Amino acid sequence: MVGKTWRALVGLVGATVLSGIAAFAEVHWDYEGTDGPKHWGSLDPAFAACASGTEQSPVDLTGAQESDLSSLAFDYTPSPITISNNGHTIQVDYAPGSGIVLDGARYELLQFHFHHVSEHAVDGVRFPLELHLVHRNNSGALAVVGVLFEAGGANEALKPLWSHLPAKAGPATIVAGEVDATALLPKRRTTWRYMGSLTTPPCTDGVSWIVMTEPVALSAEQIEAFGAIFPNNSRPVQPLNGRVLRRDGEA
Repeated sequence: MVGKTWRALVGLVGATVLSGIAAFAEVHWDYEGTDGPKHWGSLDPAFAACASGTEQSPVDLTGAQESDLSSLAFDYTPSPITISNNGHTIQVDYAPGSGIVLDGARYELLQFHFHHVSEHAVDGVRFPLELHLVHRNNSGALAVVGVLFEAGGANEALKPLWSHLPAKAGPATIVAGEVDATALLPKRRTTWRYMGSLTTPPCTDGVSWIVMTEPVALSAEQIEAFGAIFPNNSRPVQPLNGRVLRRDGEA
């Protein structure tokens, strides 16, 4: 049974900056045409960073410096499934108690969502799908873990979600079963890291990005199922503007 506390949190999350990640429903934006990424910065003053931000995401993950990066610890436990189509992606809100520890600070996992095709590229190549796990610390800072998906065998961890993909936008619904975010991660925990932004309006800078270097497999059928709902919900790659992209060794 999902408690009242978690229901309240889900409602709060849905009303804040966390749907991939903006709660500016009154301002229409899209991934194509006159409301597409090239025009986000002019759609609303609150979206100005989409045009003027200097730490924008996603980026092409190429030319990274090999570095001895700070430790990253995952602390995920299974969660009931609360899933929604918010008009821009499929989002799963996560129960409290899971998170990561980055640079000695704990970030709580709030939700995760998907982009088709991947938003980040690797040496100019994009993947069929990308997962973003969105975390926030006590100071309100955001950290997003990105997982790239490649075509292969069926992804068992995604099956409970893919059985309930909402084809049309609407409120979040609770469905039977649980999802374990740990099972969505690759076995090898090497990462790219850089300072970036939200990849949707308002495109706020100052987001810590952690993208897993090892892709995870999902089937062609699973890719097609998501693509049938969102043929394109990916922002083009953005310039680094002098930022340093780092890559660590094996965790």
